[in-house]
Amino acid sequence: MGKDRQARAYELDTMRGIAMIFVIFMHVSWDLKYMFRLADCEWLDAPWFEGLMHPFFLVTFVGVSGMCCTFSRNNVRRGLKLISVALALTAGTAVATYVFHMSCLIVFNVLHLLSCGIFLYALIEFIEKKTKAPSGKANAIMGFLGAFAIITGDTISYFNHHVDNPLLIPTGIIMDCTPGMADYMPLFPWIGVFFVGVVIGRVCYKEKKTLFPPKHGFVRRITAPFEFIGRHSLIIYIAHQPVVMLICYLISEAMK
Repeated sequence: MGKDRQARAYELDTMRGIAMIFVIFMHVSWDLKYMFRLADCEWLDAPWFEGLMHPFFLVTFVGVSGMCCTFSRNNVRRGLKLISVALALTAGTAVATYVFHMSCLIVFNVLHLLSCGIFLYALIEFIEKKTKAPSGKANAIMGFLGAFAIITGDTISYFNHHVDNPLLIPTGIIMDCTPGMADYMPLFPWIGVFFVGVVIGRVCYKEKKTLFPPKHGFVRRITAPFEFIGRHSLIIYIAHQPVVMLICYLISEAMK
């Protein structure tokens, strides 16, 4: 176990942990500004935040998640676990929105996105093993699909309001029937980022271990908190929003 822990790709845990901290910061800012009206949080609309910081950390989180997929021994099980949480989140926010009027409906967010990515990668892995296809060919196909999804994400807005089918909400097409949503991350372009991460993981982490020397001393102390967050990102993601909303609610009540 000690040897496995030493070989673990701690750099991926660290990157995902840093991205997760940003996600929490973004959610806190959104709750303060739009849900509870406790602060202006001007940075949410600032060009440097919306055009640079926000996409950078989301690309990091989704891309690293794709890379981590290549380490899993059972992506179907991981996908089922994640989609269960995603659907429960949708149900919970639907109740909060339509019963308690909290305007926090989540229809398709990062959990739904990653679930789809994991299931698709599991299918590709299955086909790859059954057909005994060379890994290079599978990587090329996934790289093409990733690039296609990213490019499509820049052009899919041409279909906005030309169709009106709620089943297309996950694609990223905006329709008249689209409800107000929080934390929306459609398949296009984000599934492309996920598959680019998968290809990077398959190419760079063939041995399924860290690409860096074992950590010692100062480096260990710096990266350890981020690694912890990265390893437990799902639990932290699920838990942080109710905690943040409860704190904000108590503060708003105290200020009345």
